[in-house]
Amino acid sequence: MMPKKHKIILALDVSDADYAIELVDKFDGYIDIFKVGLELFSSAGPSVVEKIQKKGKKVFLDLKFHDIPNTVSRAALAATAMGVYMFNVHASSGFETMKRCRDSVAELCLKKNIPMPKMLGVTVLTSLSQETIKAELGIQHSLRTHVRRLADLAHKAGLDGVIASGHEVSMIRNHIGKGFIIATPGIRPSWSPPDDQKRTMTPRDAVREGADYLVMGRSILNQPDPLKALDLINLEILTAA
Repeated sequence: MMPKKHKIILALDVSDADYAIELVDKFDGYIDIFKVGLELFSSAGPSVVEKIQKKGKKVFLDLKFHDIPNTVSRAALAATAMGVYMFNVHASSGFETMKRCRDSVAELCLKKNIPMPKMLGVTVLTSLSQETIKAELGIQHSLRTHVRRLADLAHKAGLDGVIASGHEVSMIRNHIGKGFIIATPGIRPSWSPPDDQKRTMTPRDAVREGADYLVMGRSILNQPDPLKALDLINLEILTAA
C-alpha cells in the first residue's frame, strides 16, 4: 500500500539521538516529516535536527514557544536558521508575539533568500479538558470557543495554521477556510489506548474533519510491529475519503 506520507508526522518522542536517527532510517520510505519535541531537543540539541535533514527529511520543531514577543521572535529566528520545515508558538502568548514572530522570520528569509518555515499556533493542548481549563485556568467560556478565538488570533497574526485536536478541526476549517494548516495531535487508532490524552480521535475521523497533518508517536512506536501499525493507520486514512 502506498502510504499517505504527506499526512502523518512521526513524533520522535525519545531522548536518545542515535535511536531517533534509527527511527528516521526505519521509516524512511513511509514518513517525510519528523517531529523533534522538548525531550529530544533538550537532550540532543540542534545537531539532531541537522542529522534528520541530512537524511533528506523535514523537521517539525515542536518546542511550543511561549514568552514575551522579543524572546519568541528570537527563538523563531534561530529555528528558521536551522532550516526546520515547521515550528510552533503558543497562540495564548498573544497577537503581538505571533505577529512579531512571523514578521521577523519573513524579514530573515527575504534577506537570506531561504524558504519560509510553516509557523503554527498551539491552541489548547489535547491533555486538557473542558473541566480542566475552567477549574484550573479560570477560562469560563467553552473549550471550543477558546480554541476558535486562539485560531482566529493566529490567523490574523499571519501564521500558517494551528495545532488543534480533531474535535475542533471542522470548526476551525469552517471559521477560517481552506489554506490554513491544521495539524492534529492526540490521534489514536481504535485499537490503541488514549494514554494521557483527553481529546483524542481516530486517524479516519480526523482526516474526515479536515486535518492536514496527523501528529503521531506512541500509537505507532509502542506497537510490537510499528511498520504494520503504520500500514493499518494508512488504511484508515485511505478509507476516510
